[in-house]
Amino acid sequence: MSAGNALWERVAASFARQGLMTHLGARLVRVEPGLCEVALPYSDKVTQQQLGFHGGAIGALADIAGGYAGLTQAPEGMEVTSVEFKINFMAAFQGGELRATGQVVKAGRRVIVTTAEVIHLSPEGKESVCAVMQQTLMPVPKTF
Repeated sequence: MSAGNALWERVAASFARQGLMTHLGARLVRVEPGLCEVALPYSDKVTQQQLGFHGGAIGALADIAGGYAGLTQAPEGMEVTSVEFKINFMAAFQGGELRATGQVVKAGRRVIVTTAEVIHLSPEGKESVCAVMQQTLMPVPKTF
């Protein structure tokens, strides 16, 4: 098994245990060392009262993408948990899907700093920046 496949399997196994992501219909798109991309299709499960993507869904997607980017840099036997994140919402969108790409900025033994960019992909294929996030993660022992 190549390192790329091992990373994919490690992240995919953890992603499959994400009840919220499963409920919302998110899917894992790409996993590389220090990077993770997750997609979230538009549905009535992710909207706010004006039928745009809900900020909570956008924030959760960014958190997951950044977190799994961080997990690719954490030692075997460890998971990561968010300590904090700050997100800026740039624009509201309906339809299509969101794509969040998380990237590791710095991976230390005690904290991992990541960023995530969330783009909206319209049904016509146009890409627009929806949100940007900075996150701090802490490696924690895997308990299951």
